[in-house]
Amino acid sequence: MAAGSSCTIVEYFGGDDGYRCGYCKNEKGNFSHGMWSHAMTVQDYQDLIDRGWRRSGKYVYKPIMNKTCCPQYTIRCHALNFQPSKTHKKILKKMSKFLSKGEMPTEQGDGEPMDSLCEEGGLHGPVKVCHSEVASPVVTAILTEEGDTTPAEFETARKDPVSVPDGKGPETTPKPGVGADPGRPLCRKAKELRKARRLQKEQKRQVGGGVPTSNPATPVQLNQPKALEEFINESLPDSPLHRLEVRLVPVNDDDPQFMATYEQSAALYARYQMAVHGDTPSECNESEFRRFLCDSPLEMETPPDGPAAGYGSFHQQYWLDGRIVAVGVVDILPTCVSSVYLYYHPDFASLSLGSYSALREVAFTRQLQKQSPKLCFYYLGFYIHSCNKMRYKGQYQPSDLLCPETYVFVPIECCIPSLEQTHYARFNQDPDAGDTHVLKDLGRALVLYRRTVMPYAAYARKRKGSNDEMEVAQYAGLVGQLCAERILLYRA
Repeated sequence: MAAGSSCTIVEYFGGDDGYRCGYCKNEKGNFSHGMWSHAMTVQDYQDLIDRGWRRSGKYVYKPIMNKTCCPQYTIRCHALNFQPSKTHKKILKKMSKFLSKGEMPTEQGDGEPMDSLCEEGGLHGPVKVCHSEVASPVVTAILTEEGDTTPAEFETARKDPVSVPDGKGPETTPKPGVGADPGRPLCRKAKELRKARRLQKEQKRQVGGGVPTSNPATPVQLNQPKALEEFINESLPDSPLHRLEVRLVPVNDDDPQFMATYEQSAALYARYQMAVHGDTPSECNESEFRRFLCDSPLEMETPPDGPAAGYGSFHQQYWLDGRIVAVGVVDILPTCVSSVYLYYHPDFASLSLGSYSALREVAFTRQLQKQSPKLCFYYLGFYIHSCNKMRYKGQYQPSDLLCPETYVFVPIECCIPSLEQTHYARFNQDPDAGDTHVLKDLGRALVLYRRTVMPYAAYARKRKGSNDEMEVAQYAGLVGQLCAERILLYRA
């Protein structure tokens, strides 16, 4: 299929059989619906993940939430309003110390690479896939994002070391019982002093090095929290001992950057899988790497109102001193950046690269939003409250969880009380609310039959006596009426 054909073609496989859960290790407790995607538009995939679907390579799956042992809720972070927590700031400082001084933390990292899909239901794909004559979409756009060369809107004055006044001066001992010495200025916190110093420098630059003018808005600015980009910039020193660079590479065999780094990237993936997840060499060889992290059904799109990089699947490569040490796999979609997977060199596990890359991806989402205003969310995959090691995703605030019944996003703080009581929960508190895209007319769902696109009603008349209506109705109900009328369901 040529690029730009804007057509999604899938084969549906149901989800009746249970299989092993990577979270609670239940041998038959994990249930999900699945379909193989030969090609998929970014808008269709955006609509699908907003109904609880998620891809692993070209296999797209949706957990059966009220049946599976560990329900997996789609989680998204409001990137524009994100504020790093104390833990996030420590991770950025840890990276700064390593880059500037070469200090490697002795403790282990946070242990949470952004979703180990090898442990999720996504890799339980179909045994047989009927490959119709659908060519791979062509991806052509390239974008390189260098970690040490940030966009203009991210450039802020780096903090100079500021020592806190030690209080030495004229020795004027206050009288006993009087309290603080009125002859001295009020004590201010070191953080406030640094902010004030930075603000003064900025004002001097604005007036050409002259005396800073008084600004009535100064107290408000002092109380504003520091933006994520400032913390990231401060983690990248001017004269580092180690140089970190982030490159965005489209997943496309025709892209020279992707092909030039393919073998190095595949070798890093194998090393990570064997060291962190205990895979055997055959479980993480080159073909598995390609199937899992390089074969994407998403068609590259570069609309005029979209980001410069375009929409599609990308690898964010983290280069340290000229070699790849981590790769974050992401999908850039119409309203979000969706994190797919992260793998890294095990020697750098103590740098908490899972969290560090997530922070960089939040900042990346904010950068793209300046180019495409509706692209303002960062999707972290699935939140599994029943699995303690996956709860860290809720720390990226503010964030929402997807209601599994009405498919509306609800603030996570409103969802946690329900999840503390039961693994499966409906988050929408309106008892009358329902799925706005519930299936109403199966006959309008599109199918691809003998290379001909037709509504299911016409297909059913052609195939008199066919017994697939229940299967097609299940599929259409899961993707919703809107997607069912756009996506082509392959029929043999």
